[in-house]
Amino acid sequence: MNESLDRVQELLKKLPGLGYRSAERIALHLLVEKPERLEPLLTALQDAATTLHRCPVTGNITEGEYCPIYDNPARRRELVCVVETVPDLLAFERAGVFQGTYHVLHGKLSPLHNVGPEDLNLTALKERVERDGVTEIILALGNDVEGESTCHYIQDVLLGGREGLEMSRIGFGLPSGGGVTFADSATLRSAIEARRKF
Repeated sequence: MNESLDRVQELLKKLPGLGYRSAERIALHLLVEKPERLEPLLTALQDAATTLHRCPVTGNITEGEYCPIYDNPARRRELVCVVETVPDLLAFERAGVFQGTYHVLHGKLSPLHNVGPEDLNLTALKERVERDGVTEIILALGNDVEGESTCHYIQDVLLGGREGLEMSRIGFGLPSGGGVTFADSATLRSAIEARRKF
């Protein structure tokens, strides 16, 4: 129909959670119904793209040198919650159930998808444990095969045999095969409080 509209819809469809109908609705909203919203959105996206980057310590997104959670003196650096993605971290923060710091792996081990240890943010985790005097790592990865294998890799290969380092896995509440991002606050609180030694 209209090549430029089709191109916008195709690009929007590539975003997570957007199908054909959602992409069409957003494209028409911004281009036809409320075009005055397009320019501020473009400006905000461009600004974010130039100012945001990954924290070299935590893997979280930040505008400063380090992630604001890691930089906050009220947060406990010796307690690290390992998550798969930034949305998982944001889910814990919204729930307000954790007062330590986080470490974002940006994925999990998956031989089927050619994701190995070198593709994850694991080196920084090992360095943090040594530098920050980490005493406990909470593994808050999805309750699936890839999440379990990533947890075992961290415990057995990456950080195995370290004295004074306790590892735990978040507890019940997350369904088998489920992740952290879409869990509600009560479920995340239960998962943190019911963590078990790993």
